[in-house]
Amino acid sequence: MGVIRMSMFDPLRKYATFSGRARRKEYWLWQVFLVLASILFAIWLMSAMPPGWQGTSPEDMEAAMNLGGSASLALWTVLIFSLAMILPSLAVSVRRLHDRDMSGWWILIGLTGIGSLILFIFYLLDGTPGANRHGADPKGRATPGIA
Repeated sequence: MGVIRMSMFDPLRKYATFSGRARRKEYWLWQVFLVLASILFAIWLMSAMPPGWQGTSPEDMEAAMNLGGSASLALWTVLIFSLAMILPSLAVSVRRLHDRDMSGWWILIGLTGIGSLILFIFYLLDGTPGANRHGADPKGRATPGIA
């Protein structure tokens, strides 16, 4: 369990490190962390909102925008957390592409609809065995063909 926790927070330890390689385990545990954090923030936000905030009339919408105390704190916390997680998320994604011996610039195809699916597939695939131009194999496997 301790190894899983350590791998889950590796992107925070390597906050803006775009060089090197990231195993699938590091990438996907980071995604699990972000999903769990999002769920907890959503629960906090929903419980902090004033009664009747989900109305659709203009008056209800205006009341929801004038949040008080705990709802405002929850909203600002979510905003700051989200902004703080952009760099480690980008960095671990680029390092995951490096593990496949791909340039980090491939991340830009995620800006297209089909590109997101292609990136998803790349993130699912195993990294290249042995060292590549981005560093040593994080799994410690030897380069194929070298005895």
